[in-house]
Amino acid sequence: MSQLGLGMTTVTQGPRGSGRRRGGLAVLLAFGVVLGLIAVVVLVVVRWFATSPDYVGNGHGEVIVQIRIGDNLDTIGQTLEKSDVVRSGSAFVGVAAADPNGQNIQPGSYKLHFQMSAAAALSLLLDPAARISSRVTIPEGLRLDSTVKLLAKATGLPVATFDALLAQPGPLGLPAYAGTNPEGFLFPATYDVEPGNTALGVLTAMVKRFDQSATKVDIAHRAAAVHLTPYQVVVLASIVQAEGTPADFSKIARTIMNRLAIKMKLQLNSTVNYILKNGKAQLSTRDIAIRSPYNTYLVTGLPPGPINSPGEAALDAVLAPAAGNWLYFVTTNPATGETKFTNSYATFLTFKAELKANGG
Repeated sequence: MSQLGLGMTTVTQGPRGSGRRRGGLAVLLAFGVVLGLIAVVVLVVVRWFATSPDYVGNGHGEVIVQIRIGDNLDTIGQTLEKSDVVRSGSAFVGVAAADPNGQNIQPGSYKLHFQMSAAAALSLLLDPAARISSRVTIPEGLRLDSTVKLLAKATGLPVATFDALLAQPGPLGLPAYAGTNPEGFLFPATYDVEPGNTALGVLTAMVKRFDQSATKVDIAHRAAAVHLTPYQVVVLASIVQAEGTPADFSKIARTIMNRLAIKMKLQLNSTVNYILKNGKAQLSTRDIAIRSPYNTYLVTGLPPGPINSPGEAALDAVLAPAAGNWLYFVTTNPATGETKFTNSYATFLTFKAELKANGG
């Protein structure tokens, strides 16, 4: 008998799930490699900033560096490196990024030194005393010609340069209702004049500052409620500014509006003084006889333009005048600025006598 042998092949299998474990291990290893690479990159960057070429000490000489609005630390670092203030912009970035105040560098021009350490450069950029600017304050109620003199002194630019721009004010961005008259629209405030500022830049900044206050008090929409145009609001505000103190602005505004309503001449010294370019407390008969549209002793209604640059309080007072039937006001005490109001001509004469007794 022959036997048929069946060959059998045995397949050995490992424990179930071991393949998945090997896959998970591979993912973990890959993740670890990535983390390791990130750590290496971070270490390299940190070491780069820590070891970037840098000068030592406070440097020498003087150099003016301008930091512009919107400059970040990288841009500032590049500016400093190009000016040879620091040896490398990256060293500056590293120092500034590590300083809690490093992001607080303000735009402006700074007096620095050549070849400073990054830390010394940062210290000066954070020091207000290192910032170069001429600060000029334009008081409320100042006439245009006087404003120009202050600006010329602060900037070192000729008066003629400002006058030329004001004579052709198109580039200044005056409000449309101002026409071509810049008087009254160079807003009274304190301005920092940086080195290199032009007359055009300074004047434009002042007009923009007027726009801000005009928007704040909402001249465009509130003027109609007091039966004035936006331009007339500025004209009347300039008179209010010249005639009294902030405590009385709204009463003065109402008194003038009452006169306008009945077509009574305003008879204001301030408008005549605008013609005379002075501030005389008492006008002569000759003064009030001057032929000019600004002479409110002769001409009925508002003058054709502002007589100075009014502040925000005067603008707001015109838009929200006090309630009252006054037709006259007199500053009876020049020393204290006390002003009295009445609708009686006889009482007005009494107030004038009081002014005279007080040396006015």
